[in-house]
Amino acid sequence: MNPWLIAGGAVTVGAALTAFAAVAPGAQIFGPTLRHTTPPNRLALTFDDGPNPAITPQLLDLHYRYSAKATFFVIGKYVRQSPALVKEIAARGHLLGNHTDSHPNLFFCAPAETRDELLRCTEAIEQAASLEPRWFRPPFGFRSPWLGEIVHSQGMRTVMWSLLPGDWRNKSADWLIARMQPIADHARKKLPPGSGYGGGLLGDILCLHDGYHAAQNADRTRTLAALEFWLPRWRDLGLEFVTISQAAGKAVEG
Repeated sequence: MNPWLIAGGAVTVGAALTAFAAVAPGAQIFGPTLRHTTPPNRLALTFDDGPNPAITPQLLDLHYRYSAKATFFVIGKYVRQSPALVKEIAARGHLLGNHTDSHPNLFFCAPAETRDELLRCTEAIEQAASLEPRWFRPPFGFRSPWLGEIVHSQGMRTVMWSLLPGDWRNKSADWLIARMQPIADHARKKLPPGSGYGGGLLGDILCLHDGYHAAQNADRTRTLAALEFWLPRWRDLGLEFVTISQAAGKAVEG
């Protein structure tokens, strides 16, 4: 057999494995990730790329109406621009998470740059809200072989998602509402009439965006509209809205 074919095949398999490890939400090769909750009636609402003065305050008011708690994975440079808003997020009982300082693709960042991105975001959160984040989400969902150790060394855990509906796309609110339908479908499947939750099934971590990594004051009104539609319906299905920390005691990795 041609040794070049063997070598080429090994390279191809290795590249595919690396790509999977870098981006797949459930991949554990580059370190453990959290992407489900248990029991299945717990829904973790998460928001990336804020704080965003144009939309985050409206999200906070909407969540207050439905007694819903959420996790906000904030970008350090925007935290420094809106420290009062970050403080308000925490004051309202929501959780603040680290989403790096400038939102780079960490797959292409060297270890030193990666450490600095995480540290600078943590420092910004500490200055604004007097608390140290314990949860981290990588920008674009991309990870590197050294990211897991860096996250762990800074006292955090990595959070991914079970549903990523794509609310950053320039689509209608109705399109986004339909993309979030799986959560209701999962809730119905896990709650058969008269039997309650059970069977070891898993709950969802939903990844949405209250901001835009490249500019402040982004239009995320479709995200707001979709949540205005779904929050009362999810509540009526028996879902409990929790932060990642609230779900962590019973959450599962992978």
